[in-house]
Amino acid sequence: MGTLSELHFVMVPHPAQGHIIPMVDVARLIGARGPRVTVVTTPVNAARNRATVDGARRAGLPLELLELPFSGPQHGLPEGIEAVDQLTGHELGMFLSFFHATWNLAGPLEEYIRALPRLPVCLVADMCNPWTAAVCERLGIPRLVMHCPSAYFQLAVNCLTAHGVYDRVDEMEPFEVPGFPVRAVGTKATFRGFFQYPGVEKEYRDTIEAEATADGLLFNTFRGIEGTFLDAYASALGKKTWAVGPTCASSTMADDADSKAGRGKPADVDAGHIVSWLDARPPASVLYVSFGSISQLTTKQFAKLARGLEASGRPFVWAIKEAKADAAVRALLDEEGFEARVKDRALLVRGWAPQVTILSHPAVGGFLTHCGWNGTLETLSLGVPTLTWPTIADQFCSEQLLVDVLGVGVRSGAKLPAWYLPTEAEGVQVESGDVEKAVAELMGDTPEAAARRSRAKELAAKARTAMEEGGSSYSDLTDMIRYVSELSRKRSLEIDAMPFAAAELGSNKGEKIEADAALSVQS
Repeated sequence: MGTLSELHFVMVPHPAQGHIIPMVDVARLIGARGPRVTVVTTPVNAARNRATVDGARRAGLPLELLELPFSGPQHGLPEGIEAVDQLTGHELGMFLSFFHATWNLAGPLEEYIRALPRLPVCLVADMCNPWTAAVCERLGIPRLVMHCPSAYFQLAVNCLTAHGVYDRVDEMEPFEVPGFPVRAVGTKATFRGFFQYPGVEKEYRDTIEAEATADGLLFNTFRGIEGTFLDAYASALGKKTWAVGPTCASSTMADDADSKAGRGKPADVDAGHIVSWLDARPPASVLYVSFGSISQLTTKQFAKLARGLEASGRPFVWAIKEAKADAAVRALLDEEGFEARVKDRALLVRGWAPQVTILSHPAVGGFLTHCGWNGTLETLSLGVPTLTWPTIADQFCSEQLLVDVLGVGVRSGAKLPAWYLPTEAEGVQVESGDVEKAVAELMGDTPEAAARRSRAKELAAKARTAMEEGGSSYSDLTDMIRYVSELSRKRSLEIDAMPFAAAELGSNKGEKIEADAALSVQS
């Protein structure tokens, strides 16, 4: 009988922070069960995430990073542009070039797999990487699609597509999502799926087809918040579906201070300095503010937010990535004196902040967030209520889940994706007075605020329970490993029965994963 250590998983995240972070987390979880895991990415993204992987290796987990060359310059991209957040401010053509360069990773990936002494038991591909489907088909490898947004979002897009809503409503026409488990109202602007934009129709078709031919689906979520949406999505697609999160609540992450501080990429400030600053504040008194790696505010909207935070009178930590590249933002902070005026009760991080370290501190009592799914799961896992400010894509669905379904959020008032307000004259959705009011509502002492805090703590406990041995997500991961092990064994037997197909695998011929190892997976 084989052992789990003989299994090899290959993980292929999309080169974006919000996608790589959960994929590396899942790699850690799989590695903690025994299988070897290789995370495939590009040199720039490998450098960003190497500290996390190195920390996992020091802890004894069998993880490795594989760097594949990125053909960006061949598609007109500047050298070193290898992540979506580096494209901020560029036109659609740049994004198309980026996706085409990403699609070109198929050749180097297949070459790597063919050179292995035995085939991987499974390839886990980001839903934005449909180009992996052909590689797995040629090699006979089981393939799972991992969704980085919420099940709520994926199900909403599926329902809207199945009922033809996208084809019959105008861009700004409100509608209720048909066939959805809860009442959800929005517009095409706030319910667009990934690649559902003019110019990327082929890429959209590729993602749909790759999902339809996948051997199963993974979600970084847990049934305590999304069980209804997960079950409905699995039923709609007829696919085995596993919820293996929230990965940030796993013990392998919670007990690793270095991994928390360097989650995603190295922070631009010392985590110890932030902890010391927070230590001096009362419990649940500080608001943390961050818009993630991609979401952007106009300079005018940024100024309104700054004035609202100042007027709120509350202590806050603000991660300001714009300060590294936007002269107007730096001028507001320095020349206009904002940082000097709030220095006694605010800590401004000019760049990337150690988010999990901050959110896990008892002094933090609220999170002003763009509602990216990683940040949403982090705040839910740590019991911190939210002030929601969605800007793009699935974030409006995350806001609905936080505010309307789970009851742990307060809306800022942002109603449209950022690109619908392209000019500074139209660049403000939330006035400074709205910010001040929303902060008071979130952080105040009203019965409603107390109820939100109580619900947030309850959900955090459910998140931890889901990840513990015997929990729903722990059990789903066990079942996934067993399932793909057995499926890999069947595929290997089929290849053996087809000599011409087996011959095409070259050095892999006859080298099969011992799927009997699945029988030794500890449940």
